[in-house]
Amino acid sequence: MAPAKKRNVCSKTTSANTAKKAKIDPIIQVQQIIDSRKNANDVFDVLECLQSEKEKDVILAINACCNLFVALLERKDLFIGKLIEEETMLTGEYNAQDKYSMFMRHRYNDCVETLLEHLVHKFYGVKESALVALMKLAAVEGQYPLEDLDWSEHFSFPRTLILGVVGRLLSKSEDTTMLISRFQEYLEMVDVRFYVMSSIRENVGVVMVKSKGEVMPVYQNNVFTLLSNINMPSQESELTNFMVKQKDKHSEWKAAKLNEHKRTFERMWLGFLKNKLPSNMYKKILVILHDSILPNMSNPTLMIDFLTAAYDVGGAISLLALNGLFILIHHHNLDYPDFYKKLYNLLEPSVFHVKYRARFFHLANLFLSSTHLPVYLVAAFAKRLARLALTAPPESLLMVLPFIYNLIRRHPSCRVLIHRPTSSDESCEDPYVMDEADPILSHALESSLWEIKTLQTHYHPDVVKVALKINKPLSVPEEDIDELLEITNFELMERDLKATKNVPLEFEPARKLLQGGGGILGQHFCLE
Repeated sequence: MAPAKKRNVCSKTTSANTAKKAKIDPIIQVQQIIDSRKNANDVFDVLECLQSEKEKDVILAINACCNLFVALLERKDLFIGKLIEEETMLTGEYNAQDKYSMFMRHRYNDCVETLLEHLVHKFYGVKESALVALMKLAAVEGQYPLEDLDWSEHFSFPRTLILGVVGRLLSKSEDTTMLISRFQEYLEMVDVRFYVMSSIRENVGVVMVKSKGEVMPVYQNNVFTLLSNINMPSQESELTNFMVKQKDKHSEWKAAKLNEHKRTFERMWLGFLKNKLPSNMYKKILVILHDSILPNMSNPTLMIDFLTAAYDVGGAISLLALNGLFILIHHHNLDYPDFYKKLYNLLEPSVFHVKYRARFFHLANLFLSSTHLPVYLVAAFAKRLARLALTAPPESLLMVLPFIYNLIRRHPSCRVLIHRPTSSDESCEDPYVMDEADPILSHALESSLWEIKTLQTHYHPDVVKVALKINKPLSVPEEDIDELLEITNFELMERDLKATKNVPLEFEPARKLLQGGGGILGQHFCLE
């Protein structure tokens, strides 16, 4: 809101102000304020234009205010140091220069506060203009600090202003996705990115404490959108684009160090993920976790609590959590108890129909690639997949059957599932317990892969062709299933429709089918 404070310079009559408001041009007034200090009181009129109901007028006023305070910052006309209250300034013994600089510093603060409020304006054009103006002011304030510090010992950056911008971007009641997308270009600047990450962590901590851990869908979605727009550098040499260049000891600045970036990035994400999240957000986070989050953390193993919680949820969320767990297990030597037991229980009929089917089987193939796994465990996976294959769609079967064959190739002891001799008095009941959660107790090694034999009479010819491979000794080289992971039903249909088929144009009828006397029944026909 525009300031409602009394002017401390000679004010004009109300009637004169009313007449002036109708003719006000903020651009001209700003130039007059810059040219002469005697026009200092006109800054109130310029600030009041920010409250206009018309979008174009507000945008014009925003640009005018930005130009005004950029010029004042560069001329060092704003008071530097701890700012006192205006009432104290009026009664204190200060010279004209100090009063002017304090007065303009108060107006600068009013302008910044109004621009921050405009980040949630009803017009997007006003939001965007306010954001651009605030970041321009931040850049200039970084070069001409308003704090009275020894800059040979400290580092100059407008932290308070950036914290205010982040606070408005992370609205609790309004989706700010579009504005965050506009803000992304500033996140490419090293120092802005560093202090934005610190501000996000601070903001999330305060807001979630006040909410007592309750889910805040709009707010948390805004936080995730801002977090996912942060692209971290991979090398120290990439830290070159700064909004504020430090004059002294730039190399010692935390914002200029990759390790500090990673540490701040890690704290930011952990601070966000430790809270209860909306159910649909788990998928969004897990999709980018292995590529955009874990590689940029200084200690990725700290994500184990989040990943194990997500892995225990079940369904598609558990499938996606596999990616992160795979990285921690294989690259960071994480010991995860009962991992294969939980992986085994993820094999349900729905696994063939989820969006992330290809990713799941790719990771499952990696986890089961070791030749040191117990035979009973591999047999349990092979048998469970074979049982699920009975109701799987054709495109999944073309991938699952080679998957099972590869398991048998890696573990020759599992060939007993293919060639199991039976006696005449032996029960035909399958000893395998499908509902058993523990693969040890499933009795898979006592069973056989009769399901694949059943699939040899499948309605789809491609499935039959693959199922018949089990009738012959399996070749030693494993089949590459990567190309089969993404195959869809549509692709199968397209392939069948485009296949070239030889259609017979003539046939010879069966002999001795219609024997008898003369007439029609005794004749043989041939189409030519």
